Amino acid sequence: MPYLLGIDIGTTGVKTLLVDERGQTVSSCTVPHPMYTPMPGWTEQDPEDWWKGTVASVREVLRESGVDSGAIAGVGLSGQMHSSVFLDERDRVIRPAILWNDGRTTPQCRWITERAGEENLRRWVANPALEGFTAPKVVWLRDNEPENYRKVRTLFLAKDYIRFRLTGEKATEFSDAAGTLFLDVESRRWSEEMLKALEVPEEILPPVYESVGVCGRVTKEAAELTGLKPGTPVVGGGADNACGATGAGVVREGRVLSSVGTSGTVVAPSDAVQVDPEMRVHTFCHSVPGMWYVMGVVLSAGGSLRWFRDVLGQLEKTAEELTGVDAYDLLTKEAQMAEPGSEGLIFLPYLTGERTPHRDADARGVLFGLSARHTRAHIVRVVLEGITFAMRDSLEIIRELGIRVEEIRATGGGAKSSFWRQLQADIYGAPVYTPSNTEGPAFGAALMAGVGAGLFSDLADAADELVHIATTAEPDPERIEVYDEFYRVFRSLYPALRERFRDTAELVRRTTRR
Repeated sequence: MPYLLGIDIGTTGVKTLLVDERGQTVSSCTVPHPMYTPMPGWTEQDPEDWWKGTVASVREVLRESGVDSGAIAGVGLSGQMHSSVFLDERDRVIRPAILWNDGRTTPQCRWITERAGEENLRRWVANPALEGFTAPKVVWLRDNEPENYRKVRTLFLAKDYIRFRLTGEKATEFSDAAGTLFLDVESRRWSEEMLKALEVPEEILPPVYESVGVCGRVTKEAAELTGLKPGTPVVGGGADNACGATGAGVVREGRVLSSVGTSGTVVAPSDAVQVDPEMRVHTFCHSVPGMWYVMGVVLSAGGSLRWFRDVLGQLEKTAEELTGVDAYDLLTKEAQMAEPGSEGLIFLPYLTGERTPHRDADARGVLFGLSARHTRAHIVRVVLEGITFAMRDSLEIIRELGIRVEEIRATGGGAKSSFWRQLQADIYGAPVYTPSNTEGPAFGAALMAGVGAGLFSDLADAADELVHIATTAEPDPERIEVYDEFYRVFRSLYPALRERFRDTAELVRRTTRR
C-alpha cells in the first residue's frame, strides 16, 4: 500500500503526518520549536530549528508506524506564510527568519505604498502592503542591515527552506508566493513591475511551481538524516491556509473555510481572480491549479477567548488541572446560559489591532453595552459572538465580490464545540459543516503529494473523495433574525470609535514607560 507524508512548518512546531492512500492517518508527530523576540514587536525563528524538527518528526512517524520508507509515494510541504529566510552565495542562512507576525516593518509598508501606489498594488500584486507580508521584510533588511542585505542571493519562505534541505532544489509554489507581495497573482508569475518599483532583483527569487508539481527529490544526505528513501518525490505543497482549505475539502467555489486558531481566517475559493477594490481582504493563488481564493483575517479570534480564559477564567483553568476537563468546554457551557444577543452586550475582538476589514493596528477590544444585569455568562457568550461577527465581516465582503457561499466548513477551535458551530451557522446564515479529518494543513499537503505521485488525477477530486463530513449545524431562522440586528450594531461601532482608537494609541505611546 502506498503512503503519503505531509510536513507542516508551523509557528509553534513542525508537524509530520503519515496517511495511507485512503486518507487515513497512520502516524502523526509534532516537534515544537522556539520563537525569539529580540525587540518589542519583533518575532524571529532559526531555520535550523525547523530542519531539526523536520528530521525528528519524520523519523518518529516512520518508527511509530513501522512503514517502510520505500512505500512513501510522495512528500508534501505546508508552512507559515510570509516568513523570510535569507541565504548567501554559499546557501548559508544569513540571519534568523523574520516571521509573519513580526511588526517591525510599518515604515517600510508606508514606503512601499507611496512608491508603488495603492492602485498599482491592486493591479500588480492584488494586495496591500502590510507588515505580515514578505516584501516589507526585504526592504527592512536593506534599510536596517545593509551588510546582510548585500549578502542575499536567495529568498525562501519557511517550507521552501525545508524543501531545499530535503532535495537541494530551490523552488516555491504559487499559493505561498502570492503572500510575498512580489507575485502577479492573476498571471501566476513574479511581478516585474513590483520588483522594479522596489528595486529588488528577481534573481533572489526561486522558480515557481504549482502545488501538485514535483519540484525535487529527497537527496541521499537528507535520506540518511530522516530515514526517507533517496529519490522520493517532493511536491510544491502550499501555504498553510491553502493547505488547510484543501485538507477541509474547500477546493470548489461555493465552499468556504472558517478556521479559528489564535487568529481566524475565512477562505473562499474562486474560479476567477477577485480583488476587493478596497483591499480589505487578500487575494491569493489556491493550491488547486487554476483557482484562487479570497481570505479575510481576524487577528484575535481564538486569541480573544484565550485572553478571557487566562484573565477571567482562573476557576476553569484550575478545574482543568484537577479534572482534565477542558477549560474552554466549561466556558462554552456557561455561555449557553445567556440568550442570543447577550441582552445588548457587544464585543469588538480587536485586542491586537485588526486586519479585515479595518487594516488598523491601533484598534482595540471593546465591551459595549454593559449593564448591572449582565453576568459572566453574558460576557463569555458575547466574546464568542463578537469573534464570529468579526469573521462574518470577511464573509460579507466575499459575498459583495460575487463569490458563491453555499456552505461553511469549520476547523480549529470554532469547530470543536457544538455550541460554537451552531453559533456560526446562526450568525453566518449558512450551514456549517465540520470535516472528519482534523489534521489541518499537513493533511492538505499530503493530498498534494498524492496528486504529484500519481495516486490521484486531480487535487479537487482527491479532496472530494477523501474528506468526509462529521457534523452539520443548520442555521435557525429566528436566531438569524436576532443576530442580523445585533450584527448591524457591531458594524457601526468601529467607525464611531476609529479616531478615538488613534488618539488613545498616541496617548499610550507618549505616556508608557519603555
